[in-house]
Amino acid sequence: MVLETLNPMHYNITSLVPDTMPVATVPILILMCFLFLMWNHEETSSIPGPGYCMGIGPLISHGRFLWMGVGNACNYYNKTYGEFVRVWIGGEETFIISK
Repeated sequence: MVLETLNPMHYNITSLVPDTMPVATVPILILMCFLFLMWNHEETSSIPGPGYCMGIGPLISHGRFLWMGVGNACNYYNKTYGEFVRVWIGGEETFIISK
């Protein structure tokens, strides 16, 4: 009798999964959504430039400087956003001032 209660094949684990799954996933999904919103939150800047967008903006602006070169990328950002632009180069916020 003791061996039967210790036998894991004695219990049907698949019958427990659908009952506990919604109870466990709802708090986890709420926590994940909250963390995603906190991670995505950024202070609005009065300086124009490409958005941060979960870290994709800095990757794109850095890639543009590597691909186009400094001069052409600066001209592109000046045409797009104006004379004073905030971009990311090497993971650091960089300001381009030109006229």
